[in-house]
Amino acid sequence: MLTPRTSLARRVTAALDASPSRIPVLLGGCGTGRTTLLQQLRERIGRTSVHYIDVERTATTPERFLRAATASSPFPVTTASTTGARAAFEATTEFFGKARTSASEPAMFLLDEFLELRTFESFPGLRRVLHEFVDTIGTSTNKFVLTSRYTARTLRLLRDHSSRFEVIQMPPLSVEDAADILGPTGSTATDGDYLARTVVALADGRPSYVRALADELQSMREHGIAGGGDTIGALAALLAADGKIAQQCFFCYELRLHRARGYGALKAILEILAEEEGLTLTEISHRLQRTPGSTKDYLSWLEDVDLVTSRSKRYTFTDPLLRVWVRLHCRANAPSEDDLAREVHRYALPRLPQANDPGGSAPPAPTQPEPAYAMAGPSSGGIIEID
Repeated sequence: MLTPRTSLARRVTAALDASPSRIPVLLGGCGTGRTTLLQQLRERIGRTSVHYIDVERTATTPERFLRAATASSPFPVTTASTTGARAAFEATTEFFGKARTSASEPAMFLLDEFLELRTFESFPGLRRVLHEFVDTIGTSTNKFVLTSRYTARTLRLLRDHSSRFEVIQMPPLSVEDAADILGPTGSTATDGDYLARTVVALADGRPSYVRALADELQSMREHGIAGGGDTIGALAALLAADGKIAQQCFFCYELRLHRARGYGALKAILEILAEEEGLTLTEISHRLQRTPGSTKDYLSWLEDVDLVTSRSKRYTFTDPLLRVWVRLHCRANAPSEDDLAREVHRYALPRLPQANDPGGSAPPAPTQPEPAYAMAGPSSGGIIEID
């Protein structure tokens, strides 16, 4: 049986093996497994044939990025020394577009968080870095796999570019995937299946949350804690101030807000939606005590970094567990044990699969469903470009 993850790996491989090769662009939120898939791909193909670059960690200045990319490359480097930001960026795009393996075959680049190249747009003469980069690799005979955690921004960037780019939304983990991560639980097959379905439902199918729940449940069993299969208790522990999921949510929350404008107002809107989801623009503006026009701008900025999603003109959190984290931790005092228990039960109970359902509940749908066609992005109308 093919799980979403094995199907995803095959789809990426098929895109790379096509003639001419397509460029897979893997999109998904924090903890959806983009980096893991790139690293697995590098190990499968071989480190001497693939160049993995963490753009988020190395995009500082164009000169230093060029140095970092070429210094760690498994491919012969012929780039001459350069002076100035513009020259360094052009040398970088030339390296990506024309590099060859030691056997003179097309090179393959795995570029993690490629949108971070936008960092260079603060330098003179580099106002359209991402468009130039996309144009270059779109016509290159080399092979590329790109990733980004920013779905809305990536779709907007690629909308008018080469059809060679194949947008792929990271799928949620299946029950089978979760069972593999959970490993032997010492329970019956039926109980093990129910546990896997429960973990997938509570984790919204996100690999990082599934892994955290699996580790916490294992730790509970190893320490002889009663209820070693208590997923709700495990989730409560993980959402405590020092819990792993709480830390993951804090990282995602701050990272995305710092990529957007209106930091304070955006936090206020997230707190409003944490209190009650499914509100309209008018309802949010009343509670924010701001005009509908300014509130619309704030909401567009939140959508631009994929913190909220609008469906039928009603706004919700893209990541449901992040909403629980905001309810617990965006307050004056750290949550008490009673607060944790109350909020986790409120979140978990509607999501628990039915124990007497032999077919099993389907895993949750991705919070960002894949568009019907690859380059169908959200309309740019009303979206304000973010610096």
